Amino acid sequence: MALVASAARVAAHAGGVRGATRETVTVPTWLFLATGGAVVGASFLLASAVTDRAYIRRIDGWGRELPDAGRVARLLARAVGLAALAITVVAGLFGPTTATDSAAVLIVWVGWWAVFVLSAYLLGNAWPAVDPFRAIAGALPSLDRPYPDRLGSWPAVAGLLALVYLEVVTPMADDPRLLTALVLGYLGVSVAGSVVFGVDDWFGRADPVSKLLAAYGRVAPVALTDDGLRLRLPGMGLTDAAWIGGRDDVGFVVAVVFVTTYDGFVGTGAWADTARPLVEAGVPALAVYLAAMLVGYGLFLALYLASARAARRTADTYLAPGVLARRFAPSLLAIAAGYHLAHNLATALSLSPTLAVVLSSPLSPPANVPALLVPDWIGAVGIAAVLAGHLLAVWVAHAVAYDLFPDRLQAIRSQYGVTLAMVAYTMASLWIVSRPGGAPPFV
Repeated sequence: MALVASAARVAAHAGGVRGATRETVTVPTWLFLATGGAVVGASFLLASAVTDRAYIRRIDGWGRELPDAGRVARLLARAVGLAALAITVVAGLFGPTTATDSAAVLIVWVGWWAVFVLSAYLLGNAWPAVDPFRAIAGALPSLDRPYPDRLGSWPAVAGLLALVYLEVVTPMADDPRLLTALVLGYLGVSVAGSVVFGVDDWFGRADPVSKLLAAYGRVAPVALTDDGLRLRLPGMGLTDAAWIGGRDDVGFVVAVVFVTTYDGFVGTGAWADTARPLVEAGVPALAVYLAAMLVGYGLFLALYLASARAARRTADTYLAPGVLARRFAPSLLAIAAGYHLAHNLATALSLSPTLAVVLSSPLSPPANVPALLVPDWIGAVGIAAVLAGHLLAVWVAHAVAYDLFPDRLQAIRSQYGVTLAMVAYTMASLWIVSRPGGAPPFV
């Protein structure tokens, strides 16, 4: 609550260090959105028409074993994580207070949220080896109390929504001291949860960052299996829904899709135009942003659960809607990955040189730090990433349907509801990407 109370003004900065611009598409918005939705719908029709079970199994099952990274590499990764945390805290408390000069701000928003998270779905999830919070918590004794099964992944859902809410309503992307307070608070919660419930239960079920990166890692081509590292085709890890235990895990997957959408939406001029009259009428700004988050997440979750119920009707199956919701849920992570790439690629490219220079002297960086000028066509790459994520999601849902149902027509019909939900998510994501940025509606 101290972090929220400290926000003298809401700073909707759309996910990190400010300064990036958003390009507006030059074609009519309705045509742009209709085209994106039509691409997803057409990909469903094409996949239904030209694929069979043997082809799907061949694509899904392709893989190659990779050499083990080795103990030295794992120790090095852990050292890098601990060093990054230490530099973040020290630079955040004692270093420059300007965002683009602060190693703390750049490590969190550029090094971690932009570059590292991007690598989690493009390459593979290395967070279990790097995670400094788990390393510190694992060095402490634990009470090993049983983790309440009724909680499931809901603490991770609440934690993920809370982190994104704080990112939006506080100026932590501009204030290294405030950001460091959040990092230390997160460390305290991680240590407390691990001491009570044990490291594996806390970081495997309740920790939002670990679950987020594990979810993104299922999109990646490199996976850690019981037999070691394995190379597979991108997104094929999403066809396995064994890790989705119930509605709580479904809720977490939907939250991953929603938070990137919410983070982008509150940075648009359309949101500023919507929120400003409410704030001027006396509604607390924090309440406006909180209501938008809770209502938006509720709508996203309701839409997906409705698509699962529709799948049961259109497929005419005995499988319960909850079963269908769990099986199709991982496909949504491809959508989240595509939108994260669209939302953060420019930041990763433009500010990575800034991070490198500032890290050379985190407490007293050079007076002038470099930044790359990102070309305009990067915006087109972002739009392509959004569409690619949705197309991959359609393919994963197609593979899951063929695994669930023995009849080809039944498998195709089961995807109607999920495909409509994906079209809706696509059009929402493309609309946000196409909108010009707007100043916060209050100062």
